[in-house]
Amino acid sequence: MMRVFYDLDALSLGAAEFFVQQAEAAMKSRGRFVLALAGGHTPGRTYELLAQPPFRSQVDWARVHIFWGDERCVPLDDLRSNARMAQDALLNHVPVPFSQIHPMMCRESPGKDAQRYEALLRGFFSGSAPCFDLVLLGLGTNGHTASLFPHTAVLTEQERWVSELYDSEQNLYRITLTSRIINQAAAVVFLVAGADKAGVLQAVLQGPQDPMRLPAQFIRPVGSGELHWFVDQAAASWHDSAS
Repeated sequence: MMRVFYDLDALSLGAAEFFVQQAEAAMKSRGRFVLALAGGHTPGRTYELLAQPPFRSQVDWARVHIFWGDERCVPLDDLRSNARMAQDALLNHVPVPFSQIHPMMCRESPGKDAQRYEALLRGFFSGSAPCFDLVLLGLGTNGHTASLFPHTAVLTEQERWVSELYDSEQNLYRITLTSRIINQAAAVVFLVAGADKAGVLQAVLQGPQDPMRLPAQFIRPVGSGELHWFVDQAAASWHDSAS
């Protein structure tokens, strides 16, 4: 389902409202709310809203468990870190217990760090297939999401929950959830804003299926999982409802 908002502020407001609704539903049925955060400018505005009234008081943060969808292998205090962004925008301002915040740590080699994060997830979900209540994702102009980049081996990974890969453009390693694990989520939400995303958004949603070139097309939640696209008018300029 795609929802088109006037601009980034309206999109972020809608995403914050959806976050609160998903948290309430998850806590009512399972007693906790487990999510994977995204990096990037567009999700960052949503995080800022969640840290402020009225949303801050609408979530029982003591029952929230936070993971990440991907991370650059940089120190946690690096400005390029997805965890750093989420800390600055949200987590430093809401009372989530420290033990329930699980950033992707880059301490050894990328491969070992990915294995460690997978072990953490397997322990948290007691070895069964993970089912995040919510996974937030962005969309790159090249069709990537999380750190699932075009024509990389991680795209066809069927066994691992977490994988490492080298980003030649930024000259660093990344760690990412695999599409298999993302697709186990109860709800996946893409947050997409800006005219520079219009072409790739249309290609992902209306173009031919070519997920090796457009990895966002690999994201198709299984079972009763829901897929939502929250986009602004600039990104959806090609869509009838955006006019």
